[in-house]
Amino acid sequence: MENVEHQPTHATYFEKDEVVTLSPEHREYLLKRHGTVELDPLPTASDADPYNWPAWKKVTNLLLVAFHALMSTFIAASIIPAYELIAEDLNVSLQRASYLTSLQIAIIGGGPLFWRPISTRFGRRPIFLISLIGTALFNIACARTESYGAMATCRAFAAFFICPASAIGSAVVVETFFKKERAKYMGIWTLMITLGVPLAPFIMGFVAHHIGYRWIYWILAMINGVQLLLYLFLGPETRYLRKGVAHNEPPIREEYFKFRRIDSTPFVLKEFISPLRMAKYPCVLIPALAYAMVFLFGSVLLTVEIPQLFAHKFHFNPQQLGYQFVGIIIGSLIGEQIGGYASDKWMNRGSKNDGAARPAPEYRLWLSYAGYLLTICGVIVFLVRIEQAPEGHWNVTPIVGAAIAAAGNQVVTTVLITYAVDCYHEEAASIGVFITFVRQVWGFIGPFWFPPMFEQVGVAKSAGVTSALLVAVSLIPTIFLQWKGQKIRGGGRQMVAETTAT
Repeated sequence: MENVEHQPTHATYFEKDEVVTLSPEHREYLLKRHGTVELDPLPTASDADPYNWPAWKKVTNLLLVAFHALMSTFIAASIIPAYELIAEDLNVSLQRASYLTSLQIAIIGGGPLFWRPISTRFGRRPIFLISLIGTALFNIACARTESYGAMATCRAFAAFFICPASAIGSAVVVETFFKKERAKYMGIWTLMITLGVPLAPFIMGFVAHHIGYRWIYWILAMINGVQLLLYLFLGPETRYLRKGVAHNEPPIREEYFKFRRIDSTPFVLKEFISPLRMAKYPCVLIPALAYAMVFLFGSVLLTVEIPQLFAHKFHFNPQQLGYQFVGIIIGSLIGEQIGGYASDKWMNRGSKNDGAARPAPEYRLWLSYAGYLLTICGVIVFLVRIEQAPEGHWNVTPIVGAAIAAAGNQVVTTVLITYAVDCYHEEAASIGVFITFVRQVWGFIGPFWFPPMFEQVGVAKSAGVTSALLVAVSLIPTIFLQWKGQKIRGGGRQMVAETTAT
């Protein structure tokens, strides 16, 4: 296999076992900064190294990146409650109006393939700044367009520009936080991606109902502008090479004012599709497919079908439809407590039980089963109760089901992404891009077959189809991965080592 991925990453990390080669000055710096040299990965002896940043600086930067990731799904879902208004204004069918969201879902999946190699060479910060400028401009253009084609074009470009953080945010987490706390902070990023989907219609339903749907775009542009200002002053560069690179400039210049190439490795055309090669690693492919299926039913199905099923059955206006997403928001927040914070506690508990060594990444997968069961139960409750509800008589039980499914989705999201990154932390950016690609492509396809399934099988009976798919594509493969993952990964690591050596 050609050395595509590791050309730009081989100089990024010191491994934990390199502690024996530390100079006395380096060792003294780490003891003064962290109180220990037992750190994984090992930082350099520089204040510009993101591992050496104070906690407030790391968390502030992560929150900016995580909110940026939220905006990728937020922008896509923001017009969901306004489909009828858009269809009437642009003289198109309701189905064509919904394609304005489907279009963005697809581009958010494919766009990071372009941004990842560029951010590897020039850094994350310049890409995020360009992303926000481009997104703001195209959101303004959406607000001023007068035709369906023009709006679709502007929505496509807005999705292309906003998408980087939704994929390479995993790399930012790995570049900033030590392995022992990775799930907690990876969870913040994944939670924001998940929350963008229900939060957008919850807020923008109110906007569309009271001041018109075009104000959705104006508000999105204003949010992008505020993000840009905050990132200029509070979003330092996290891409930092630790081997074979001299860092002679002051830390503040390295972090905020270095807008030139960081990595001189030449571009290779194959790099722009190289994240797709992660499909050959079962410890990445299986989590990606399992997560995509859970995301489809625990997020996409709920978000897409709430406006259609509730509007038809209860005759809700955009604002009332927006209120129905509260359950998904609450469920996601609850689920993250298991997937993120509890996940790190679980791994640390495994460390104590097994002695000093950190348990294998497969130990984390035990928590995913709770997520699968919650998703299956939640989707069943949602679909069955929405069919049983009398015409024109709303009740809260379908929303309770949506909340349960959303909690399960969030558990699976954090656990599986963190697991894949733990297996190959040097591939964090590619893993983020690959998983995003699989999730978004499957999420894009889903809304096209949901309506035929409901018509032919029935809304309540469709719960059987969703449950069977979740068991077959998510639950059973995860059981196999927990059984054989460590052995499989051993071969994968050997291949990676051979790649780096070539």
